[in-house]
Amino acid sequence: MEQRNYNQYCATARTLDLVGERWTLLLVRELLTGPKRFSDLQHSLRGLGTGLLAARMKHLEREGLAHKITLPPPARTPAYALTQAGADLEPVVMALARWGLTWAMDEPREQESFHPGWAVLGLKACFDADAAAGLRALYEFRVEEEVFHARVDDGTIETVHGPAQHPDAVITAGRDAFRDLAASRTTLEEAIGSGAVSATGDGEALRRLHGLFRLPTRRLRTAL
Repeated sequence: MEQRNYNQYCATARTLDLVGERWTLLLVRELLTGPKRFSDLQHSLRGLGTGLLAARMKHLEREGLAHKITLPPPARTPAYALTQAGADLEPVVMALARWGLTWAMDEPREQESFHPGWAVLGLKACFDADAAAGLRALYEFRVEEEVFHARVDDGTIETVHGPAQHPDAVITAGRDAFRDLAASRTTLEEAIGSGAVSATGDGEALRRLHGLFRLPTRRLRTAL
């Protein structure tokens, strides 16, 4: 597949030459939370055909943004992981997420899919470091077939796909209930009270969970 470029001696243009094609930054988003098999990427990005996915991954490999690895036991299967150059795109992806939460998000559209694993980076994008001061807790989220966790350590957060070892609190929810939590359409207490969500573990960690994540105030894009 021929790669298009802007032919501009400009850092922004050069960057867009590498990651500006459709789906490319979303593939980076998927790999920011850990290595993924080809089938994992297909599952998360269902509108992306097999041929185009293969082409995009070859592009990321060729440009030094991703590389092939073998997952450790017990999987021992081929997967993709970001290189250091690819991982350094995290602030770019996070800035886009925060901009989107302010200027692009509204109610879910009928044709839009929602993948709970996308919340792994969303948790980082909405994290309130001041609210996490003095808190050290490991949270595990189980949303249908998805499992991911967040480690909060005195104002910092690390979010990763997969189960946690010895979590302080475990939150279990269906896809729709978790989407409503992530969009702040309901609180954790309300969701637990309705039976849509269950939570177990340390009471203090659970009590502080909701305050750790704050969605930006939504704003309308209007012409001046």
